[in-house]
Amino acid sequence: MNFEVKGKLIVKYNTQQVTEKFRKREFVLEIPNGAYSESVKFQLTQDKCSLLDEFEVGQDVKAFFSLRGRPYTKGNETTYFTNLEAWKVESAGAAAGKDEPDPFNQDTSGFSFPSEAAAADDLPF
Repeated sequence: MNFEVKGKLIVKYNTQQVTEKFRKREFVLEIPNGAYSESVKFQLTQDKCSLLDEFEVGQDVKAFFSLRGRPYTKGNETTYFTNLEAWKVESAGAAAGKDEPDPFNQDTSGFSFPSEAAAADDLPF
């Protein structure tokens, strides 16, 4: 599932080297929502971490992202994690160009995710 959203870049974190083979960079967009706004955190991974380098806090940007999630079980308790995995960031005023290929099937974190078609076949309804 791919989405896009426009918002103001309000926080830009440094890249974190999580493991020897995995790095991530998080950022927060302030997204208008009627009379209020939402502060939403996104994540860039691996070679995509440098996408934020050209943007400054306060700048309006458009983020293209995939919704990703996974369970984590420790003992008898399962917790679910959800990430908004950004794969493209551009200036909100940029002309619409050719989008990059869907990165949903790329496994950058040691986990594998089914394609959207395969995931739809597994639905219980």
